[in-house]
Amino acid sequence: MTIHENLRNAMTGMVAIRRDLHAHPELGLEEVRTSDLVARQLESYGYKVTRGLAKTGVVATLSNGSGRRSIGIRADMDALPIQEETGLDYASRIPGKMHACGHDGHTAMLLGAAKAIAERRNFDGTVHLIFQPAEENVGGARMMVEEGLFEKFPCDAVFALHNEPGLPFGQFALREGPIMAAVDEARITVNGRGGHGAEPQETADPVVAGASIVMALQTVVSRNIHPLDPTVVTVGAFHAGSASNIIPERAEITVGIRSFDPAVRDELERRIRLIAERQADSYGMTATVAYERSYDATINHKAETDLLRDLAIRFAGADKVVDLARPFMGSEDFAYMLKERPGSYFFLGGRTGENDRPLHHPGYNFNDDLLPVGAAFWTELTEHYLRGA
Repeated sequence: MTIHENLRNAMTGMVAIRRDLHAHPELGLEEVRTSDLVARQLESYGYKVTRGLAKTGVVATLSNGSGRRSIGIRADMDALPIQEETGLDYASRIPGKMHACGHDGHTAMLLGAAKAIAERRNFDGTVHLIFQPAEENVGGARMMVEEGLFEKFPCDAVFALHNEPGLPFGQFALREGPIMAAVDEARITVNGRGGHGAEPQETADPVVAGASIVMALQTVVSRNIHPLDPTVVTVGAFHAGSASNIIPERAEITVGIRSFDPAVRDELERRIRLIAERQADSYGMTATVAYERSYDATINHKAETDLLRDLAIRFAGADKVVDLARPFMGSEDFAYMLKERPGSYFFLGGRTGENDRPLHHPGYNFNDDLLPVGAAFWTELTEHYLRGA
């Protein structure tokens, strides 16, 4: 891999920043300390820094030469509401909060690239480095776009990556078209008539109706959606009652839904509403469905994905670059940036081979050896896209 010498020399600094961020995690839209650190570093490298987009977002801009082209690169900054169980010296100092997805690494990596880009000045145009808050649950990317991200910082293309501890170290995994799913949630409330468990005939038992709804929901993917359309319907929670001799008034069911095609997404909502309402009605009860659409599917653009693939092969070798046969069913709010500008999102493998934990696990830890790899690739991409000398 073509790791630039100045990035090898910057490894200690990137690790120090990453571990400092890891020890001080902040949830979405609370990244005050994080954005302060990011802004200070970027200003010291000579970037024009803009703060406050999506509350805690930071955008750094650097121009060189007379080129009109511009590129945007995004890193996410927020942590998760998880109690850390790594036992690391730099483990989270904030109870119940943890960088369990590696956003601390993404941020440190892009800061390393920012320094190298500024020092080398081997590009002709403008680079916008986007440090985004609230990727995990609030939709910081959508907020930044709605607050004028691309009007204030025009980008001809935008890119982002995510570390993946399940992939071999340094492997680039990419894909044209859908790469991450749209995610929605349905909260179903079954309204019954409670009473004594010894006299069920005097009640309308929402537990029984709810169980029927749960089972009927299993037919949505298998019988209503085309087998070649990737979809998931997961009943993640069923809450009802408090004792064996009490039939409750209501049951509450929470359903997670993932899809890629907008028409399929509409059909999933239609079927879930219909099943809940009709199943409840068949038991003499009613059901209400609160259906919330969250992140859209992340759809990569062809030209930018082709560019990434070619550059990654030159950077890491053909054996380190794979095209994913199918997308991931997880979700990512970079989708909203890709809806506004052409670009691509990819995964960078970080497997260590020693008790690796998956993303969102309380024992997960970002692999620091990825820092110079990601920083060097962002530098190469910027210089290539903006055609440096």
